[in-house]
Parts: sequence; structure tokens; C-alpha cells
Amino acid sequence: MSDTQKELLKTLAVRPGRPLRGETDVPGDKSISHRAVMFGALATGVTRVHRFLPGQDCLSTIDCFRKLGVRIERPSPSEVVVYGQGPGGLKEPSEVLDVGNSGTTIRLMSGILSGLPFLSIITGDASIRRRPMGRVTRPLLEMGASIWGRENATKAPLAINGASMALEAIDYVSPVASAQVKSAVLLAGLFAEGRTSVREPLLSRDHTERMLTAFGAKIERSADGRTASVEGFPELRAQEIEVPGDISSAAFLLVAASIVPGSELVLRNIGLNPTRDGVIEVLRAMGGHVQVENAREAAGELVADLVVRSASLKGTTIGGSIIPRLIDELPIIAVAALFAEGTTEIRDAAEMRVKETDRIAVMAGELRKLGADVEERPDGMIIRGGAALRGAETESHGDHRVAMAMAVAGLLAEGETVIHDAGSIDVSFPGFAALLERLRS
Repeated sequence: MSDTQKELLKTLAVRPGRPLRGETDVPGDKSISHRAVMFGALATGVTRVHRFLPGQDCLSTIDCFRKLGVRIERPSPSEVVVYGQGPGGLKEPSEVLDVGNSGTTIRLMSGILSGLPFLSIITGDASIRRRPMGRVTRPLLEMGASIWGRENATKAPLAINGASMALEAIDYVSPVASAQVKSAVLLAGLFAEGRTSVREPLLSRDHTERMLTAFGAKIERSADGRTASVEGFPELRAQEIEVPGDISSAAFLLVAASIVPGSELVLRNIGLNPTRDGVIEVLRAMGGHVQVENAREAAGELVADLVVRSASLKGTTIGGSIIPRLIDELPIIAVAALFAEGTTEIRDAAEMRVKETDRIAVMAGELRKLGADVEERPDGMIIRGGAALRGAETESHGDHRVAMAMAVAGLLAEGETVIHDAGSIDVSFPGFAALLERLRS
């Protein structure tokens, strides 16, 4: 690829125009794609993953496990074959494990590496090196792993020397509702004698619990779902996995179709895991028209088609227990609020500040460039709808969800909205810009 082509990929320009109409799939779920590769590598046998997300984050996971000695093939961009030989098939890497921009990869792999009897060094890009790792390393150290890193092992790079003997099972009470923290501890629990449990203040996404069960692990959950436990040393068996469409990617199209008059879209095969479907609940509370059709179950996950039509939205308050169910969708929900009548308040969402960027500060700042009335709060933001937006030069700050959110905002801004560093979109939604144009043609 030439330097000019690379530069074009970095900048996305959007103008208002036609409504969005038609039917489409969205890329495979990022969370499930990561876990399918990881668990396939820990299992015995050949795991085949269909509709894998070929975004940069998930490709980083493949790269890391190849460096650990796992044979992984890609017959096509969205098909992955993992030749698992159980945990004993993983070998000490001769290179540093580089997760790129993937927080899921570094946090979940930290749990796995803590149970393997060799030294690994794992790091990522500048964003990863700024993100908090102490929430993961603290329980892993308690289980018996040896971990070194910057700022007392709370920042990457991390050196992890897994236990030569079994880890110690723990009952961990997490201070945050985080699927990554929960998953890291449960994955370390696979290498511990006895039962390891994690208790959360609120229920976070449960893909790890569902998929580990499908692979043969013994997982138990409390009635409220906030406590999950795993028995150590299960024999994981290879699986055939069909990855559903990612609700976090679908959210950008759901909002775009909701706010652009005359729009109607059908989004096929979308994962509707009940710990991830908060964006639909919020759009409906705002007056959006989102229908669920053809619901079915695939590989332990609820999958359905979504029909969304343009609507007159109204402001709402978003907070409390729904936040973990839509934490990644809050940037695009903020865009929906710009075009709603009245005021929308997002609260209890301080976790937004420790994502790829400080998404509260970044979204508030970038939306104000378009003329939006957005007030930043420590744990969220207040958005007053109805302001006339004007196209402007904006920045993604290297955050894929910020880039796509700004592109959707540009669909109703006067003139041209330019998003710089839009190449970050490929982390989760390769082909987003082209799809947006196709649905408006």
C-alpha cells in the first residue's frame, strides 16, 4: 500500500445526504472472536471459528498465541482454525507478546499466562501502556503468579512468570464491574486447585462464562449472575463456533438509522446477549423504533435480526445497572442524544475514562467542535439536544468508537465533517465507511 493510500485511510469525510436503507450484516462480535481463539488454544482438538472478526484487535490475539506455539490457520479473513493441544501445548515465547491496542487481549491473556510455567513479556501500544492493569494483576498475584511491571505491576509492559505448581483458588470480590477483570481471574482459575470465584458489584458481560461452559469447563453462577466460579483443571474440548454480529458495531447503524429521517435498516444475525443489549433498551426509552425478529440461539448466545426505523427521539437518563450493558456504546448514544428533544444525562459511567481514550473528555470535546451542547461530568456527561451542528475537522484520538461516532454525527451536520486518524475503525469494523456509503446510495 502506498503512503497516499495509507493517508486516505486515516481520514474520513462525511456529508449529510440520503437516508440509510437496506439490509446488512455487521462484523463478527469482537469479544466472542477473541475468546474463541483463546479457548481453542487451551482446548484439545481442532476449533473452527466462523464469521471471525478480522479486525486489528482480534488479529493481535492470533499473533500472541502463534508466538506461544499454537498452530492457527485462516482459510479466509473471517474463518479461523485453531489446532489446540491443551495448556501443555503452549510454549515459552521467544518474542515479546504485542497486543497492539487490544485491552481484551492483554487482560485475558494475563490470566492465562499466570497459570503457565514459563516467563512471558506482554505489552501493547501507547494507549495500552496507559491503561490500568492493577485491577487484573492484584488478584493474579494473590493466586500465586509472579508479575513485574511499571508502577508496581499496574501498567504494561508486564513480565509474567506463571506458577510452576497449581495456582491458589480464591474468592475474589472485584471493586469494578468488568468482564475483563472477571475473565482474567476465571481463566487463571483454570490452573488452580479447587474452585475460583469472582463477585462483581454489577453484572458485566458473560461471554467467558458461556463459552467456557461450551468448551467443557464447570462454571457456576449465582442467581443474580454477579458471582461466577470455575473448577480448576478441566479438560476443554474443541468446538465449532459461529460468531454472531457485534451489537457494539450494530449500535452505530442503529443510531444512524434512528436519527436520519426516512431511514430503515435490517441488521442480520446480531448477538443479543442480555449482558450486552442495553443500547436497544436506551433507544427504545428515547422513542426509537427497534424491532427484534427471528430470534434464535447459536452456540449459547441469543441471535436475532434487528429492524430499525427513523424516529423522533427524546432525552433520557442513563445510569446504574444498565451501564455495564452498554459501556462501549455510550459514545454513539451521546450522538443520538444530540438529535433528541430535551436533555440526556449519562452518569455512573466513569469506566469510560479508562477505555482506549478518556471517552468522556474526548467525546465531549469533539462533539463541541460541531457546535453540540455537551457538559462533561466526572462520571458521564449532560447533552442538550437540538443544537444545529456544523461540519468541522475532528480527531478520533486513535479510538475506533470515537471515529465512528463522529462519522454518524456528521450525517446530520451542515457541510463536511472530517475525522482524522479514522484508520482506527479497522480495530472493530473493517469496511465501515464503505458500508455507510452503500446504505445511503
